[in-house]
Amino acid sequence: MEHKIIVAGIGPGNPRYIVEEAKEAIANAKVLVGGKRALSQFKSIEAGQKTMTIAADIPGVLSFIDKELQENDVVVMVSGDPGYYSLLDALRRNYSAKKLQVIPGISSMQLAFAKLSLPWHDAELVSFHGRVPQEEKLVYEPGRIVGMLTDGKYNSHTIPEVFMAMGWPRETKLGICSRLSYEDEVIIETTLGEAKKFEVYTHCILVVTG
Repeated sequence: MEHKIIVAGIGPGNPRYIVEEAKEAIANAKVLVGGKRALSQFKSIEAGQKTMTIAADIPGVLSFIDKELQENDVVVMVSGDPGYYSLLDALRRNYSAKKLQVIPGISSMQLAFAKLSLPWHDAELVSFHGRVPQEEKLVYEPGRIVGMLTDGKYNSHTIPEVFMAMGWPRETKLGICSRLSYEDEVIIETTLGEAKKFEVYTHCILVVTG
């Protein structure tokens, strides 16, 4: 029997946002891979699951998965949705699609648009997390909507400055969505020009609506 890698999206953080199929896959896993927080939340000590923590050593994680696939399916937990900036990208480069089973999850981006009551089918989605989007993705156009991932450097104070430098008006609507799904969740609706009146938020979702 050929074993598979089951990539399970675990949503934005709160366990209530995980789909049932992912919950079942995680609970029944003999081998479970995930971030430190995910493993602390979901691993089953009673089930005797073998685990591996996803950290900076991605080649080491892939080597562990290779070895364990000889005997068992391997369940890999990724935050949000597997298709949006997750380990699935590395797995897809190393394994065929037939070797993978992907269970979708609710991404933080998806939840941010829901919290702001905005449809996102026409939105441009970019990432400032460890990278800078190409300028053409940030140029101002009336009616344009951009949702973005952020990090410590590019945050709720610095990114509005980037957008205004690209021609976006100061009165452009800005949604700041931090700690999504948790009890201390923060949703702020302001403008690019007023963003610095609030505390700085890092590793959050920002949405601008032109």
